[in-house]
Amino acid sequence: MFIKKIELTNEKDTENLSKKIGAFLQKKDFVALRGDLGAGKTSFSRSLIRHLGDDKQEVPSPTFTLVQFYDLPKFTLWHFDLYRIKHPEEIYELGWEDACHDGVVLAEWPENLGNLIPEDRIEIELFFTGKDGERIATIKGLGEMEERLNGAGL
Repeated sequence: MFIKKIELTNEKDTENLSKKIGAFLQKKDFVALRGDLGAGKTSFSRSLIRHLGDDKQEVPSPTFTLVQFYDLPKFTLWHFDLYRIKHPEEIYELGWEDACHDGVVLAEWPENLGNLIPEDRIEIELFFTGKDGERIATIKGLGEMEERLNGAGL
């Protein structure tokens, strides 16, 4: 399994990580974004989407809509916030099959997918370090993503 830890001492570090991940992504990739409330999942997502598309693009949190999608130059990115999902099957009502077939999926709170979470995925977990505003990102490559991440230069 590919595992790498990266210190995120400020917002710029989070932006730089999102750029590296964004350069790596291709159609049908799945990114599982984990972390406590306020750990920076939405900030990471916003930076990633803006980097892949338009720097000035409005990127709202999908907390209430549960999903937002963005037609980007290379692919469509589906940003799911699954915090309020109670049963994994609810995801099908949100365009899950289309997202997995045609685009890149970025899922916050992926544990709510149960056994629907793809085996081949990138997992990014954000942790507070205890120092003001600092976090650690743990990046894991699972399944086919392990080999791809090994060659990505993260």
